[in-house]
Amino acid sequence: MFRSFFPRPGLFFSTALGWTAVSILFWYLFGESLGTVLGFPAAAADAPPVIGIGYFVTPGFIWFYIYYALVTALFAGFWFRRDPHPWRWWSILGSSLILFSTYFSVQVSVAINEWRRPFFDTVQNALSGDVVVTSGELFALLIDFAEIAFIAILVVVATSFFVSHFVFRWRTAMNDYYVARWEEVRSIEGAAQRIQEDTMRFADIVETLGVKIVDSVMTLFAFLPVLFALSSYVSELPILGAIPAPLFSAALVWSILGTGLLAVAGIKLPGLYFRNQRVEAAYRKELVYGEDDASRAQPPTLRELFSNVRRNYFRLYFHYFYFNIARYTYLQADNIFVYLILVPTIAAGKVTFGILQQILTAFGQVSSSFQYLVNSWTTIVELQSIHKRLAAFEAAFEQRPLPELDQLYLATEAATPD
Repeated sequence: MFRSFFPRPGLFFSTALGWTAVSILFWYLFGESLGTVLGFPAAAADAPPVIGIGYFVTPGFIWFYIYYALVTALFAGFWFRRDPHPWRWWSILGSSLILFSTYFSVQVSVAINEWRRPFFDTVQNALSGDVVVTSGELFALLIDFAEIAFIAILVVVATSFFVSHFVFRWRTAMNDYYVARWEEVRSIEGAAQRIQEDTMRFADIVETLGVKIVDSVMTLFAFLPVLFALSSYVSELPILGAIPAPLFSAALVWSILGTGLLAVAGIKLPGLYFRNQRVEAAYRKELVYGEDDASRAQPPTLRELFSNVRRNYFRLYFHYFYFNIARYTYLQADNIFVYLILVPTIAAGKVTFGILQQILTAFGQVSSSFQYLVNSWTTIVELQSIHKRLAAFEAAFEQRPLPELDQLYLATEAATPD
């Protein structure tokens, strides 16, 4: 799955994480001062935020673009020399481009959040009648939003287009890797399905799931400082009273609670999905044999195989029943949680309407990023089951021991109760 597309996957991903950590640490410790020396000064702490399209071309942003290109070139140059993998341009530079475009998309959300305060404060002033607000002021702010939205559309469409090509190249690499070993794998159970269907589903899920996890991480990097800054407007929380960084602390605790709840409620689902693929494959395989051999696919055999399919689906439905109760209860509660913690602040009139909108947006962005597992649990479960099948497939044709989970599954399959 990975060695077909990435050079030496174990070493590659460990060095990628290490280099990313070093690059981020260097940026936060020395990036601003180095940028100032090179002629890209950061905005002053008390300077008003830049509203509109100019947000993306400030000296600080231009310096970040240069820095990102530099650290990417150094990392890619190392791997291009160490292991000239045939897919290196897509796997290394393509991954870096996806990371950058995702980060830029998140910055678009930050720019929109910066726009919310002046716009909604202006709306509040106009509705209150205490301050004279002209139509021109409102139209100017709406034009600023249109500029940001136009950039957002371009980035999202371009990123989606590139990610689709990136993931299909990955599927192509997996397909070529398996097909080149067809004579070794043709006798393995479900070989054709694993090469065609499992690689297709793996690519489809990675396309959606991979972008989501990158977006969640980038959102945290972008919005955590915003949420910390906005915490200064919230002096206390209901019941708890005054605590440090109340908005961030509340988002963290609430998200961890939801993630833990869903992880416990859905603990049985990965194994059931994996078993589901096995019983479906066994039923389909017998039907295929029956097309060429009249002695195969007899009604008693098919009834038995399909009863296995039905039994597994019914177990899956049962476990999804209580999982969905937990999931949707948490998500509905999440819709009002931020309002609950802001009740004392709103009642005391300590924030304007614009600041309230910024808080709601920033809290929602950070909270949803922390809730990545909650929102993507079913997709993660499906990816786990596909990964198990492909890992077992590779172990079989490379004559390696089956993964531990597969050995455990085979040992307990017959004895597993409902």
